[in-house]
Amino acid sequence: MNELREKARELLQSGTVKVIIGYAQGTTPLHTKPIIIRFAEDSDKLVMNKYCVNNLSVYLTRKEFKGNGTVGIVAKGCDVKSIVQLIQENQVNKDDLYIIGVNCNGAVSELGKEFSAETVATKCLHCMVRTPHLYHTLIGTQEELPKRADTNFEMLQKLEAMTPDEKWNFWEAEFEKCVKCYACRQACPLCYCERCIADKSVPRWIESSAHTRGNIAWNIIRAFHLSGRCIGCNECERACPAGIPLSLLNRKMGMTAKKEFDYVAGMGLDTPTLVGTFDVKDNEDFIK
Repeated sequence: MNELREKARELLQSGTVKVIIGYAQGTTPLHTKPIIIRFAEDSDKLVMNKYCVNNLSVYLTRKEFKGNGTVGIVAKGCDVKSIVQLIQENQVNKDDLYIIGVNCNGAVSELGKEFSAETVATKCLHCMVRTPHLYHTLIGTQEELPKRADTNFEMLQKLEAMTPDEKWNFWEAEFEKCVKCYACRQACPLCYCERCIADKSVPRWIESSAHTRGNIAWNIIRAFHLSGRCIGCNECERACPAGIPLSLLNRKMGMTAKKEFDYVAGMGLDTPTLVGTFDVKDNEDFIK
């Protein structure tokens, strides 16, 4: 933690960055919250621990930060994946960023719970970037990650074994819970459209009321919009007040991208985005 604070103080004092987006202590030791600091003396407010769950890259596309100098950001490996994706999609200028990468030792699945093998976030169980793959400064050391069964993957396997009707019934029941609060959209760093398709009324593409037809349309369209782009931070699922397992949809899309195109979102600036490129040699056998 001292390493982070000293680096932040150095960056702000030297004028290398105008602001730093990081984490501050929350209301209890088991909570943190995002913080934006502009003065070197506020560097001591920064913390870094297993309760730093937010993907802070969601703030990078806000107009308050664009064109106002270099932004420093504290980023775990999964957060860096979304930063890479944002750079590739021309939403963030790489030269306007200073990434303080953090060697990650896992994050808790839900704030307020003690970190343990039972509460470690599912995304951490299959993480490939515990050491960020893009950074200007790297801090922290790695420790052994608690192990537990990947229940999310087990559920995916169960879904795969279902008939089409059974799958439809499963998701219809899950989407029935949706209250159209759009917390998933607000928490997602890749939902950066100034005006979402769900908010357009002329024409009305997605019905705004929380009923079966509108709920299914919203959740399926959003999943398709994230296909080949979602980096698996699972902030959408964590933010969902109805407990809809959105990570199942997004992870399945990611697994399909890997299987059919050998593509993993957010892993390299030199790798063309999946959705933005076309190759006549691409496998199309899965299209039905």
